[in-house]
Amino acid sequence: MLNRLFKPRPAKVAGEALYSAAAAQARSPGFYRADGVADTREGRFELYSLHVILLLERLKGHGEQGDETAQALMERYIRGLDDAFRDLGVGDVGVAKKVKKLAEAFYGRAKAFQEAFAALPERTALEDVIARTTLEGGEGNVAGLTDYVLATRDSLSQQTLDALYAGEVTFEARP
Repeated sequence: MLNRLFKPRPAKVAGEALYSAAAAQARSPGFYRADGVADTREGRFELYSLHVILLLERLKGHGEQGDETAQALMERYIRGLDDAFRDLGVGDVGVAKKVKKLAEAFYGRAKAFQEAFAALPERTALEDVIARTTLEGGEGNVAGLTDYVLATRDSLSQQTLDALYAGEVTFEARP
């Protein structure tokens, strides 16, 4: 009986697993070596955000289970930001302000990517968003990273919702 009371919701477990997969993918050396993403806190934030945005887009519009899983993923993403600042020694008041600022930046990026995805198959808007955010002004492999985002988006659309609801996701390889 107590196990059922304290057992985490399936969506929370899935959100944790999806976040872990997104974070692991964002650490792939190819993004930094081949694509020119800055190997800085800002560059890593951009890649974490990009992968979470791709997952949220896949989960969007799939009813209550999709919404709950997306919410759990976002909660874990925000907690990850909070943890990162605490690891850097930022105090409680400072953490709240910094996380709020990054959350606002995340939502701005999510909106920009959503608009760019709506403009597909025309790639220009997506390339512009990637150049402006992930590649800090366009210095890097914009075309290659855009190809990766499109391939990953397509790959995610082919993965079953049941797998995602179970926290199982496969991202495109990035050498």
